[in-house]
Amino acid sequence: MMNQEASTVLSVQNLTVLVDNTPLIKNISFSIGGGEIFALVGESGSGKSLTSLAIMRLLPEALRVTSGSILLEQQDLFQLPEFKMQKIRGKKIAMIFQEPMTSLNPVMKVGEQVAEVLRVHLKLNRSQARNKVISLFEEVGIPEAKERYEWYPHQLSGGQKQRVMIAMALACEPDVLIADEPTTALDVTIQAQVLQLLKDIRDKRGLSILFITHDMGVVNEMADQVAVMKEGEIVEQAEKQAFFSKPRHPYTQKLLQDAIPSNHFKPAVESKTLLQLTDLKVHFPIKKGLFQRTVGYVKAVDGVTLEIKKGQTLALVGESGSGKSTIGQAILKLVDSTSGSVNFSNLSEQTQNTIDLTQLSEKQMKPFRKKVQVIFQDPFSALNPRMTIDEIIREGMVSLQVGSGKKEDQDQRIEELLDQVGLLPEHKKRYPHEFSGGQRQRIGIARALAVEPELIICDEPTSALDVTVRAQVLNLLEDLQQKYQLSFLFITHDLSIIPAIAHQVAVMKEGKIVEQGTVEQIMHFPKHDYTKALLNSAPKLFKERLEVAG
Repeated sequence: MMNQEASTVLSVQNLTVLVDNTPLIKNISFSIGGGEIFALVGESGSGKSLTSLAIMRLLPEALRVTSGSILLEQQDLFQLPEFKMQKIRGKKIAMIFQEPMTSLNPVMKVGEQVAEVLRVHLKLNRSQARNKVISLFEEVGIPEAKERYEWYPHQLSGGQKQRVMIAMALACEPDVLIADEPTTALDVTIQAQVLQLLKDIRDKRGLSILFITHDMGVVNEMADQVAVMKEGEIVEQAEKQAFFSKPRHPYTQKLLQDAIPSNHFKPAVESKTLLQLTDLKVHFPIKKGLFQRTVGYVKAVDGVTLEIKKGQTLALVGESGSGKSTIGQAILKLVDSTSGSVNFSNLSEQTQNTIDLTQLSEKQMKPFRKKVQVIFQDPFSALNPRMTIDEIIREGMVSLQVGSGKKEDQDQRIEELLDQVGLLPEHKKRYPHEFSGGQRQRIGIARALAVEPELIICDEPTSALDVTVRAQVLNLLEDLQQKYQLSFLFITHDLSIIPAIAHQVAVMKEGKIVEQGTVEQIMHFPKHDYTKALLNSAPKLFKERLEVAG
């Protein structure tokens, strides 16, 4: 795309943003040409989203712009009174956010939410706005647009909610679209659809897009120009091809190194089976009518057979709603309506016997709570905000009676665990909100290790993390696996991390396992069409390295 001065639509010049006297954004400059996709990349806290909020003039009151200008088609947005800026937001510059569920009003029909934008900015009457919204829904690929107009956000899938947000952003035909991590929480197939949609709309409308992301595969797929932010500064800026072929700054080189998956697959060495699932089913009853009669079942897990070896990792891959997390909950006996068997082998005991966890009462299950632990996707919601870190880690040791029970021994163990996960002893008296996302995930890992488990269920533990933090967490899990011979059930929809973590892979679709094998078999020689579709939906940076067969 052209990026000549004459075709520049948005220009950020020498922007500096302070909180108190601390600079959060330091004298940054970049420009976006007409019809160009400009990617702004970097880790969490680098200033990417703050830059977008400054452009929209939506910065929190505590933050202030001390220098610089934002030019939209040569008009300085910082010089406009607020009432004029309100007319530009949504009409000239629109924004879509990372998490559509929190951006949509849960008690308002999605069609009405988009129509409201049209009535405010374009002064359309109710009928005109409705017709325009239905047309927009069709343009962004929402099926049965007339019916979906009347739906509420909770009735839509994640991908459909994001499409509603895109429709809302496009409603007034803006010149610039700011997309802030719009695909981070989406499955690879939905992500591919949303990215293609944005490119199609760019081509059709000549839209300029500021695309904020930390995913280098998405950058390679989407961008014309790329700028890298680190600690509030732009450390490198280049055309996409030059950016990937000859990155200059060491920070950029590290981001790319962490983003590209390993070509080395883990050997699946012989090992005893720790956990065996046989014909596992979790069917949730559908009840209707005054007497709540059962009229059918949602087959969340439908006849799954899997095994997890001692000291090895099984990656369970599939889209949202395929039943991956439900399998983890069934192993932990956190769901009812379960049939089939979950056989756990006591390999560490003198007498090595196998016990079906589905047959145990809650009291009988308690000793196995030590042996099977879980690490969650969102570490913040998984940690009690009112408890200090040592209280969080100690809780499991006390309730499951792990260790001597003496407080001084527990304190020593907590400090050892914090050291093992790369945190400091003084961190133990802090609260969860005082840590970054990556540090909170390390605390979740320390909590799981505190009760000396043999199997850890990792439910999307890296999906919300930056590439460098993700690499650190994966390396930590691998080190812990080798040190303690831990087994992992690693639930994920991110195909790029599988070579770095897994020995075996199982692909899940609509409650069933459609394919399983070694990492090399699944990644290089997929047999099932669904597996091929998942691999082909992955961003190109990843796909080129894999050279997917089929």
